Amino acid sequence: MALSAIDRKLLDSCLSGQNGAWEDFVDRFLGLVVHVVNHTAATRSIQLAEEDREDLTAEVFLTFLQDDFAVLRRFRGASSLATYLTVIARRVIVRELMKRKPTSSLADVSNMAGENANVEQRLSNRDEVAQLLNGLNDHEAEVVRMYHLEGKTYHEISSEVGMPENSIGPTLSRAREKLRRAEADAT
Repeated sequence: MALSAIDRKLLDSCLSGQNGAWEDFVDRFLGLVVHVVNHTAATRSIQLAEEDREDLTAEVFLTFLQDDFAVLRRFRGASSLATYLTVIARRVIVRELMKRKPTSSLADVSNMAGENANVEQRLSNRDEVAQLLNGLNDHEAEVVRMYHLEGKTYHEISSEVGMPENSIGPTLSRAREKLRRAEADAT
């Protein structure tokens, strides 16, 4: 889909500095940016506090403003403005999440799976985590350990274990399912 007339006019008015143009731009694309923040965090299994969501959203809009709208000036109209802004927003968000990324624990796996507090307490014990990892094959255990205990990215894991980057997520999903089943069998 090409650039719409409405978006072209909005973009032109922002770049020319017309009164209220930036506010109109924010009004039009705020929902999109918030959606990208939420989706990007969810795909990385990161739960955001409201203030983190607001900070990431603000960081995206600050990027749009930087260097006299340099990002917007580079837009060539080959796609819709929303598509272009989504790509830029995702890059900014991923960069910011990587800067802020706390070291995850395997307890986060059970939080994502909706397990109860009792399981979270058990998983926080490193001995029990090691025991659970023993229930996985070596390959899965290594990927889970690197992602959840060491906080490594898919790219870093891919480089270290020689697995295609797009296989890391499915491997983690299978391992999480095995962990959930092992926990269910243990209770």
